[in-house]
Amino acid sequence: MSAVFWDVDTQADFMTPDGKLYVPGAEAIAPNLARLTDYAHAQGIRIIASADDHLEDHEEISATPDFTHTFPPHCLRGSAGQRRIPETALSNPLVIEPDGPPPKLAAHAGDILFHKHHFDVFTNPHVSPVIEALRVEDITLYGVALDVCNRYAVEGLRRHHPQITVRVVADAVQALNPAKGEELLDAWGRQGVIVTSTIDVVQ
Repeated sequence: MSAVFWDVDTQADFMTPDGKLYVPGAEAIAPNLARLTDYAHAQGIRIIASADDHLEDHEEISATPDFTHTFPPHCLRGSAGQRRIPETALSNPLVIEPDGPPPKLAAHAGDILFHKHHFDVFTNPHVSPVIEALRVEDITLYGVALDVCNRYAVEGLRRHHPQITVRVVADAVQALNPAKGEELLDAWGRQGVIVTSTIDVVQ
């Protein structure tokens, strides 16, 4: 069985209080993110991560955002806010661009980073082919924001790859709307997603 960890958008603009699109309380999950990252690397578990990689003219970026389909400028390419927080540093990541060529996975043993121009990671057309090429059967997912990018990742995985076991680490995610986040976790649990904790994963 191929098991991977899936890190959703743990970038400074989302994770730190001075970030451009700060998810309130996100910094509190940083210790658990570090434990998951360190555990994965120590155990030889590949981390698949996503990261926003925006330009000002991207469809998601707006000066008058509705915070549903559009958001203020954030994670602009090359900015400090686009970088991952230190707790979730990747090991020798293969960066896969949404408009780039198919990645060469055979010779790569490190982590994988999907860049995306939209909150839905599956808008990067290489996501499903990579999952299939790696024969992924089990995904442990965490990051931010639970009710936006995590939601699209979880629901996209269930839609496109229903055979994969998906686990969401409840104390390593943070929602923009905490009540909505709780609703999502409850609904996913009823639908077959395994809602777990950091301690259960690392032990």
